[in-house]
Amino acid sequence: MASSIPKGSRHRARYGLVATVTAAAATLSACAGPAAGPAGTVVGRPGAAADRAAFPYAPCGNPPVKLEPQAQEFLNELAAADGTPLYDLSYTAAREVLNKLQAGPVDKLPAEITERTVPGGPTGPVSIRIVRPPGVKGPLPGIIYIHGGGWVLGNAQTHDRLVRQIANGARAAVIFVNYTPSPEAQFPVPVQQSYTVADWVSRHGAEINVDSSRLAIAGDSVGGNMTAAVTLMAKERGGPEFRQQVLLYPVVDARFDTASYDRFAEGCWLTRPAMEWFWNAYAPDIGSRSQPLASPLNATVEQLRGLPKALVITDSDVLLDGANAYAAKLRSAGVAVTNTHYGAITHDFMMLNALADTKSAKAAVAETAKTLRAALYGKRAASEVK
Repeated sequence: MASSIPKGSRHRARYGLVATVTAAAATLSACAGPAAGPAGTVVGRPGAAADRAAFPYAPCGNPPVKLEPQAQEFLNELAAADGTPLYDLSYTAAREVLNKLQAGPVDKLPAEITERTVPGGPTGPVSIRIVRPPGVKGPLPGIIYIHGGGWVLGNAQTHDRLVRQIANGARAAVIFVNYTPSPEAQFPVPVQQSYTVADWVSRHGAEINVDSSRLAIAGDSVGGNMTAAVTLMAKERGGPEFRQQVLLYPVVDARFDTASYDRFAEGCWLTRPAMEWFWNAYAPDIGSRSQPLASPLNATVEQLRGLPKALVITDSDVLLDGANAYAAKLRSAGVAVTNTHYGAITHDFMMLNALADTKSAKAAVAETAKTLRAALYGKRAASEVK
């Protein structure tokens, strides 16, 4: 069960995902700083480094891992806020925490953005945002992107910087799925909405200037969970066909008793109580959680056989063991898998603007974009892609 926390640190470890809107959100937004630096960087507020040095050390894991300095400062500052755990807030207030956290100034790559709805969802039309690198007139390959946030949090704005980076780096149109959050919609509705979007793009890509013959799918955290689920649905239903799946620190099952859940149970951004809260919002029927569309790790080897090649990125978080197990199970089914671990960083590191300038985030975003670009363009050299 939960690992013990060193004496004197339990009060810091209880914040769940992030502390209250009034205290921590204001503090954490400052991590992103009031000014943008060179392309791809985030600059802290004046004096931030000196300020952060005064915050007590907040361990990530038991035993703790050695994080990149910026990530450790982030946790120290978060812990010092000592606010109400996310899972003790209302869903509306919890969403506002992440919204405010991601609202600080941050350098973003240029992009052309359009929005529309896709017909045929389980509860009606599904909203999508299409993000394209600027200045490209012809059709581009498409990446279906399903965002994280515990099924409860997150939206096109919280993931805007990351999605722009992927679109520009992969030289592709990213189709961002605005699925209905939980608990307003619960399993399997968000998965069905995501599949609806993927299927529509495969049939009507020309309507949004997307080459439907070149599609990939990606997602972070619970978005990785639903990405895996959509690939299972696509195999079962005979399409769409994806050239690549990318799972960024994915949720793959509803177990809370793995070694990584014990090690990172408290104090390292995403915690066991927070994950329990997320699952309760998304799949309150405990029995439904064992279904492969909710817990892809429960899919049989035969169900996994023939799925698209996968990039699985992990970090130091409660989800680590599950993600590694899923990567191994995909391999056992004959799926080509690249499984890259970024151990000096915490959950959500690619999405969080406050961590965008870390070595881990830069490397992981670059790896994701390179992998998607190679899958979508094949052997064509990057210099040939106009």
